[in-house]
Amino acid sequence: MTVEAGATVPAARLARNSVGLAHIVFFVVAAAAPLTAVVGASPAAFAFGNGAGVPGAFVLAGLLYLLFSVGFTAMSRHVGGAGAFYTYITRGIGKPAGVGGALMALVTYSAVQIAIYALFGVFMAGAIAPLGLDLPWWVWSFAALLVVCVCGQRNIAFSGAILGVCMVAEIVILLLLDIGILLAGGGPDGIGFSSFFPSTVFTPGLGVALVFVIGSFIGFEATAIFGEEAENPEITIPRATYAAVLLITLFYAFSTWAITQYYGPSAVQSSAEAGLETFYFTASDAVLGSWSTQVLNVLLITSLFACVLSFHNTLNRYFFALGREGLAAAGLGKVHPKHGSPHVAGLVQSAIAAVILGVFTAAGLDPYTVVFSWMAALAVIGILAVQALVCVAIIAFFRKTATGYGPWTTLIAPALAFLGLTGALVLVSANLSLLSGSESPVVAAFPYFMLLTGLAGAAFALRLKRSRPELYASLGKVFE
Repeated sequence: MTVEAGATVPAARLARNSVGLAHIVFFVVAAAAPLTAVVGASPAAFAFGNGAGVPGAFVLAGLLYLLFSVGFTAMSRHVGGAGAFYTYITRGIGKPAGVGGALMALVTYSAVQIAIYALFGVFMAGAIAPLGLDLPWWVWSFAALLVVCVCGQRNIAFSGAILGVCMVAEIVILLLLDIGILLAGGGPDGIGFSSFFPSTVFTPGLGVALVFVIGSFIGFEATAIFGEEAENPEITIPRATYAAVLLITLFYAFSTWAITQYYGPSAVQSSAEAGLETFYFTASDAVLGSWSTQVLNVLLITSLFACVLSFHNTLNRYFFALGREGLAAAGLGKVHPKHGSPHVAGLVQSAIAAVILGVFTAAGLDPYTVVFSWMAALAVIGILAVQALVCVAIIAFFRKTATGYGPWTTLIAPALAFLGLTGALVLVSANLSLLSGSESPVVAAFPYFMLLTGLAGAAFALRLKRSRPELYASLGKVFE
């Protein structure tokens, strides 16, 4: 991170009133990638976690993020702009912590983006090869990167429309499978609700299940990061946050409960262990027919594209925020004269992603077991750490800011969310080898790497305080 000599805070602003409630919800849910999370992540939670209790684990995660949303949405009325978590942490804890949190968020979302590009390349190569076009995975990954970059140059509503179509298609096909299972009367054990009983949910495998479940909620921040471009942000952001968390939680819990009914609570764990990749496809073949499996494969690809497009837009706005603050090259803070998008930031972060993908490709690393798995594990560590910091920032902000909110909003809910998020962070760190599928010491060092990233950002801010006191004094104010 470098500071441009003589940099001043640019006056450029993103296009206001560009997105409404629906667009923001689409961004959050698309980032969560419903089809990828359900078909890709939940089988591992069933197999290695608490089995039939996975639907209950999704409910627990949803309750955790609803707790987080209480203080998060209350503070959103007092902070604005594209800085999102950076702005929250800066205003609550201080500028060094804010810059450290921004670096951690950049690493987190960059890791997510690289992971999804790799996974997209794998699935796309597998889908196209039978048609006679057998190309390596990285060709499709770079093709997706170019398309995503072009989409990110447009007005944010353009990306929102694409994400909306993809999200609706994903949800429809999964709901068809869920309803088909229920109409058929479930599986060998019939239909029941034991998946939500405490005796089923709170088993020794719950900690492992939460590793995969929590990871399915990444992208939650998108509600706040588009505050500058939202219509009536004081109303839209809180509503979008609660709507997105509720939609994700209910949909994931319902879909995983339905598949549990298909295999039966007594057999769902062993069935997942027997075939993680075919866990949902076996059910779709039997319940809906082979056509549905083909559709699921296609929509899995569009789900991954929607996911990476959403994270691209999130990253754009982080780079834009840092450029506008003067913490990075001022050019990153420029907006497109027609579309009002952070087009320079989009080009820069796409170039960075291309370089990282190129390094992985040149090293000959496996796109699934190394690139995707390792980067996904790093991202889960990072997002939990940043969200825990935000909880502290919320409490600190309201302790020094007079508002009409009661202790539930300003202290109790954020404190409970902090405990839940730090607990999840400990669980993820303890199960990194399972999450990443690797015993590599590189993976084991991820928590320490994220800590060092945050400390490096804080040290950079403190150096600015000594060398550029006028710039340091202005940090965070551009978003007020």
